[in-house]
Amino acid sequence: MNIPNDPAILLSFINTQLRDTGQDLDDLCKSLCVEKNKISDKLSSIGYVYDPELKRFK
Repeated sequence: MNIPNDPAILLSFINTQLRDTGQDLDDLCKSLCVEKNKISDKLSSIGYVYDPELKRFK
Protein backbone atom coordinates (compact mmCIF):
# COMPACT_ATOMS: atom_id res chain seq x y z
CA MET A 1 0.00 0.00 0.00
CA ASN A 2 1.20 3.48 -0.74
CA ILE A 3 1.31 5.68 2.32
CA PRO A 4 1.30 9.50 2.28
CA ASN A 5 4.71 11.07 1.73
CA ASP A 6 3.99 14.39 3.45
CA PRO A 7 4.85 14.02 7.18
CA ALA A 8 1.78 15.91 8.44
CA ILE A 9 -0.58 13.88 6.29
CA LEU A 10 1.28 10.70 7.21
CA LEU A 11 0.81 11.53 10.90
CA SER A 12 -2.93 11.87 10.47
CA PHE A 13 -3.13 8.72 8.34
CA ILE A 14 -1.11 6.54 10.72
CA ASN A 15 -2.84 7.74 13.89
CA THR A 16 -6.23 7.19 12.25
CA GLN A 17 -5.23 3.67 11.19
CA LEU A 18 -3.92 2.90 14.67
CA ARG A 19 -7.13 4.15 16.26
CA ASP A 20 -9.52 2.50 13.82
CA THR A 21 -7.83 -0.90 13.70
CA GLY A 22 -6.72 -1.12 17.34
CA GLN A 23 -3.35 -2.45 16.20
CA ASP A 24 0.00 -1.43 17.58
CA LEU A 25 2.61 0.11 15.27
CA ASP A 26 4.39 -3.19 14.56
CA ASP A 27 1.19 -4.94 13.48
CA LEU A 28 0.02 -1.94 11.46
CA CYS A 29 3.32 -1.76 9.58
CA LYS A 30 3.06 -5.46 8.77
CA SER A 31 -0.48 -5.07 7.47
CA LEU A 32 0.52 -2.04 5.36
CA CYS A 33 3.73 -3.74 4.15
CA VAL A 34 5.92 -0.80 5.18
CA GLU A 35 9.00 -0.64 7.34
CA LYS A 36 8.42 0.67 10.85
CA ASN A 37 11.57 2.80 10.77
CA LYS A 38 10.40 4.51 7.57
CA ILE A 39 7.32 5.80 9.37
CA SER A 40 9.08 6.54 12.66
CA ASP A 41 11.92 8.43 10.96
CA LYS A 42 9.57 10.56 8.87
CA LEU A 43 7.37 11.44 11.84
CA SER A 44 10.31 12.12 14.14
CA SER A 45 11.48 14.70 11.58
CA ILE A 46 8.45 16.79 12.58
CA GLY A 47 8.78 16.07 16.30
CA TYR A 48 6.47 13.09 16.80
CA VAL A 49 7.32 9.82 18.53
CA TYR A 50 5.29 6.67 18.99
CA ASP A 51 3.73 6.11 22.40
CA PRO A 52 3.15 2.36 22.77
CA GLU A 53 0.82 2.78 25.75
CA LEU A 54 -1.51 5.08 23.81
CA LYS A 55 -0.84 3.34 20.48
CA ARG A 56 -0.35 6.63 18.67
CA PHE A 57 2.23 9.19 17.65
CA LYS A 58 2.34 12.28 19.80
